[in-house]
Amino acid sequence: MVDFFEMIGGQALAFIGIALAIGLCCIGSAKGTGMVGEAATGVLSETPEHFTKCMILQALPGTQGLYGLAAGFFGLFAMGFFSGGNSPFSGQPVEFTVAGGLSILFACIPVMLGGLLSAIAQGRVAAASINIVAKKPDQYMKGVILCGIVEFYAILSLVGTILLLMNAL
Repeated sequence: MVDFFEMIGGQALAFIGIALAIGLCCIGSAKGTGMVGEAATGVLSETPEHFTKCMILQALPGTQGLYGLAAGFFGLFAMGFFSGGNSPFSGQPVEFTVAGGLSILFACIPVMLGGLLSAIAQGRVAAASINIVAKKPDQYMKGVILCGIVEFYAILSLVGTILLLMNAL
């Protein structure tokens, strides 16, 4: 197994972690926003004037894709990608050992899983909140607040990844 990781190299392992962070968060956001869009079309076919409320609920699960992208930038930043190969935290050249690459890959795991799963869970909450728009449109902010509780955990996973990346190399 050590030979396998050495064959891939530390830099490639870091890029795999960053790519998974971005990709999985975007997959979760696509799934979550899709569920809400499906639920919203029924309401909008009857009451198109509620489009803005439905659109706000649909946009909420999309933020996890942005968190994945932010984590990707922090990962590239930690790799020295934007500073000529020097670590922005120590100023020293970044040496891409297998251990260094794995540390970046593992540092991205919180946002990978947190972004993927919270976007899908938030999509379910937002899709259910479309019922509020259908029955009591003036109360739709209650649904937004319920979605915000799920959002909090996506933010925590991003913060966890950023903290780990700041100490990865």
